[in-house]
Amino acid sequence: MSKIKSILVTGGAGFIGSNLVDSLIKKKYKVIVIDNLSTGFEKNINKKADFEKLDLSKNLKQITRLLRHCDNIFHLAALPRIQPSFDDPILHNNSNINATLNLLIAMRENHCKKIVYSSSSSCYGNPKEIPTSENCNLNFLNPYALQKYVSEKYVTMLSQKFGFSAISLRYFNVYGKKSFNKNNPFNAYSSVIGIFNYYRKNRLKIKVTGDGLQKRDFVHVNDVVDANIKAMKSSIRNSFFNVGTGKSIEIIKVAKLFSKNYDFIPARLGEAEITCANINKIKSQLNWKPKIKLLEAIKNNLI
Repeated sequence: MSKIKSILVTGGAGFIGSNLVDSLIKKKYKVIVIDNLSTGFEKNINKKADFEKLDLSKNLKQITRLLRHCDNIFHLAALPRIQPSFDDPILHNNSNINATLNLLIAMRENHCKKIVYSSSSSCYGNPKEIPTSENCNLNFLNPYALQKYVSEKYVTMLSQKFGFSAISLRYFNVYGKKSFNKNNPFNAYSSVIGIFNYYRKNRLKIKVTGDGLQKRDFVHVNDVVDANIKAMKSSIRNSFFNVGTGKSIEIIKVAKLFSKNYDFIPARLGEAEITCANINKIKSQLNWKPKIKLLEAIKNNLI
């Protein structure tokens, strides 16, 4: 590989990761993608990026070798969503925590400069504070939420100990291009927007979970990519930020935007009743705000 320093993107074959890689390539960065393809697809990876297929939780020596060429790391690799994390918590612990530890150790060995970690708003559970700020009390409703938060705390703690910068981004409900693939129902960030869109295109009855009155703060993947890049460029050494819009909408109302042909399925254990981000901190410290509105994205086929 070239001696020119690259940017490493873990999970770069997935939904958010591949969109981030595309944006970095357009900005003329040299990019290395690590992905084990358990939830992502190789076809998602930009052909101008270097790709290494490996499992972050098992291959410390290979990770350390790859990071010799990198200063900045975007860590998006995760497995996968709420319900599967109940079914196999050990597998998810390895993928969501041990993988992060390996990456941080490899960064220490290579004196890397910065990590931007993709965390989750799921750590808030059912918050009393709406919109929810970063200082809200935490409430873990499922193993996935706990694992993402533990990984976030490791990023904070070990980056301070090892001497590199770290920013964690707590995503709310991300949607956009490549969010849903019928061959990959366990995508870590698969959005109900993408699922509803798939149902509509295939003239299938939309399935609404529970009573559909649960509310979500939907943020477009292009805005999430922008937040990641602003975080990388920021001089802030160690902090965490919500990434959302500050507005939420009932799922039943979203379903009706796609079709009148819908039905209800049983509610799922461990899911929040409402997500709504307070984004004052990221606005003021990273100069970031969302640009794409949900209705415009649906109307202009940005999903």
